[in-house]
Amino acid sequence: MFDIIKAIIYGIIEGITEWLPISSTGHMILAEQVLQFDLSADFMQMFRVVIQLGAILAVVVLYFKKLWPFCADNGRDSGITKHLRWPVVRLWCKILVACIPAAVLGILLDDWMDAHLYNSVVVALMLIIYGVAFILVERRPRPADTTKLTRIRYKQAITVGGWQVLSLIPGTSRSGSTILGGILCGMSRPCAAQFTFFLAIPVMLGASGLKLAKFFLKGNTFTGLEVAVLAVGCIAAFVVSMAAIRFLMDYVKKHSFAAFGWYRIALGVVVLGIWAVQTFVLQAPVA
Repeated sequence: MFDIIKAIIYGIIEGITEWLPISSTGHMILAEQVLQFDLSADFMQMFRVVIQLGAILAVVVLYFKKLWPFCADNGRDSGITKHLRWPVVRLWCKILVACIPAAVLGILLDDWMDAHLYNSVVVALMLIIYGVAFILVERRPRPADTTKLTRIRYKQAITVGGWQVLSLIPGTSRSGSTILGGILCGMSRPCAAQFTFFLAIPVMLGASGLKLAKFFLKGNTFTGLEVAVLAVGCIAAFVVSMAAIRFLMDYVKKHSFAAFGWYRIALGVVVLGIWAVQTFVLQAPVA
């Protein structure tokens, strides 16, 4: 029962922090200081990523009409091209192009990053660096010449894809880096945020599939408790993501991302503080 409650809390944290540009990894590190599952390390490494599937489903549900590339069958023509919504098809092409850099590097560097970059210091530094970046960008706003998803250019999509590569470093925030990249290349805040949401679908599906494959290739199998923990975590992430996405889209219509920048800096300082206490105080040798 305690592990189920912890899974709900993890799902809530994932649902909020996956879409707001504040780093889900940074919050997970803080949560792990308090919430410790009585489950295997292999399962937890997989769980932290696969729980994102619930968050993905929220995007699909909220934006299904914008994402579904097929028209209703009018019975007049059986040709597939007559049943395609071409603006949506072109949008998906741009989304897939933007995914290529992170997909390639993510597969090649996944194990190395888990071993060397998933630590409190790296996460804290990335939180602070990108927090400062958001504040600086918002202090000198650039004119946005792209306000609709259908008007995103391939050059902009590739640029955002390049920024998404930076999100492979824990603490950067996938939504934070891609929204920042979108704003810098001429997208409006709402347009950059929505493109980030859609970009998450293939990225998170790929990352979740990779983690599941590695989990099973190690000879692991799910226990009944692990199935329950994963299912409950995904459901909680889905429900909370629905609210978080709506909040962000309403927020960016009237406000800048500067507040998220300050929040990131404060969180980075907290993560560094916890790391320092654990490293230099709690583990210090007794005289």
